[in-house]
Amino acid sequence: MQQTNTPSYQIAVLKYKGGGDWYANPTALPNLVAFCNQKIKTNISTTIETVEVGSSDLFNYPFVHMTGHGNVLFTNDDVENLRNYLIGGGFLHIDDNYGMDKFIRVELKKVFPNNELVVLPNNHPIFNQTYKFPNGLPKIHEHDDKPSQAFGIVYEGRLVCLYTFETDLGDGWEDQEVHNDSPIKRKEALEMGANIIEYVFSGGR
Repeated sequence: MQQTNTPSYQIAVLKYKGGGDWYANPTALPNLVAFCNQKIKTNISTTIETVEVGSSDLFNYPFVHMTGHGNVLFTNDDVENLRNYLIGGGFLHIDDNYGMDKFIRVELKKVFPNNELVVLPNNHPIFNQTYKFPNGLPKIHEHDDKPSQAFGIVYEGRLVCLYTFETDLGDGWEDQEVHNDSPIKRKEALEMGANIIEYVFSGGR
């Protein structure tokens, strides 16, 4: 009898309030998962779930991805749930799709009022997994012609939240015809995404 290869993990897109398009980049995570399963031998389900910030289902996913262009609003219940998820071992990757920066910084401050977003240096392990990025976060889209930056929230020595800004990794993960990114840019985006997944699933090493 042929054995089925049951996925070991499932990841999700974070649905939030405020009117921002949390559903942006629908092909991004499926493409990233397929890349990771092929290139770094993860065993992640190719079915991407949607989970609300305040839902108890959040705890079913070791990795959740958040993106969008606009407003973000966390209620008090959202804040408590997300904080408990993150300090309990979960991981949140936020990728600014252009326009959410001024909103997400305010909301993250509600979640971790005593923990600042810090710039991750270019020698951080997240840039030195299977794929090497000696210059730090790659630049996929230009936006405001600012340098790409990776910010993190560290709680008790563990990176619990990664915020990628002025790069738009998610656009680079999407199907090529969506944004017409060059093969080089898409490769950089997918490899950096694989590094994030590898870093998280290896326990932040």
